[in-house]
Amino acid sequence: MKAMIVRERAPIETKPLSLVDLPIPEPGAGEVLIRVEVCAICRTDLHVIEGELPALRTPVVPGHQVVGHVARVGPGATRFRVGDRVGAAWLHAACGRCPYCQRGEENLCENPRFTGYHVDGGYAEYLAAPEAFLYPLSPDLPAHQMAPLLCAGIIGYRALRRSGIQKGQRLGLYGFGASAHVVIQIAHHWDCKVFVVTRGERHRLLAKEMGATWVGDVTDVPPQKLRAAILFAPAGGLVPVALESLDKGGTLALAGIYMTDVPALNYEKHLFYERSVRSVTANTHQDGEDLLRLAKEIPIQTHTEVFPLEQANEALFRLKHDEIRGAGVLQIEWTSS
Repeated sequence: MKAMIVRERAPIETKPLSLVDLPIPEPGAGEVLIRVEVCAICRTDLHVIEGELPALRTPVVPGHQVVGHVARVGPGATRFRVGDRVGAAWLHAACGRCPYCQRGEENLCENPRFTGYHVDGGYAEYLAAPEAFLYPLSPDLPAHQMAPLLCAGIIGYRALRRSGIQKGQRLGLYGFGASAHVVIQIAHHWDCKVFVVTRGERHRLLAKEMGATWVGDVTDVPPQKLRAAILFAPAGGLVPVALESLDKGGTLALAGIYMTDVPALNYEKHLFYERSVRSVTANTHQDGEDLLRLAKEIPIQTHTEVFPLEQANEALFRLKHDEIRGAGVLQIEWTSS
């Protein structure tokens, strides 16, 4: 099968991903083999490729927002049949034994494994994954529309819940990429007013088109205090900026897996009056089930730009430089039988 792999962590500007031929993986016990249709790209992929996350597997096939069909089932796998459409996300597997798993918080598992990081991911024609951590997907919807929901959507939804936002309240979004353009649709479904702070005219224009109450640059201050905010940009310097925009009792949720250093905070200016900061760590399987159910109910429409697998370096370069409107998606053209 053809796949894009990274052998040495390096800036995406150096094109560290290489197109190679690899053996088709064999599904193990409780696993299925997925024939990949598409794999959406994510800033976490950049953090893996560029070395901002420690290198745990070398070489590795990145990618963790996978839509495809079951091509083969491994021993003991009974949840899906050959031909079923499924989605694979960032959480590849959890131990199921630690205290966190036992209380339904597998996103905090002591021994997790992540797709495209611990194990080979979706920048390939095939992917093997445990059936327990896959999501059943509709056979009728376009694959490129569903793929961004599997990380950008799920993490955005968890961040929204962690922010504590309630129906009709004012929500701030700092950064307006793949996650934020899903979150704004959920927030509108909950009758929230959304205030967007983001760099880049392309992102500000999309936020306006999607019904943001107010849109500004990172140097602008929202015209009203926010009940809650989510920081999607991996820029620690924006933490105090977002906190200053919160109303008393407001919460800032940090949605990224990686962030640059957060500068010193002033207690009176940033934290007093019961303002709080909450981080987001991966997601539970239930988060994914809830988000996909909500996506169908609303329904959520994703904005995507599609690239062939071979252009993964170029697509990620554009993602890094905020040149993608919505979410980028790699299209897999099958050559293997």
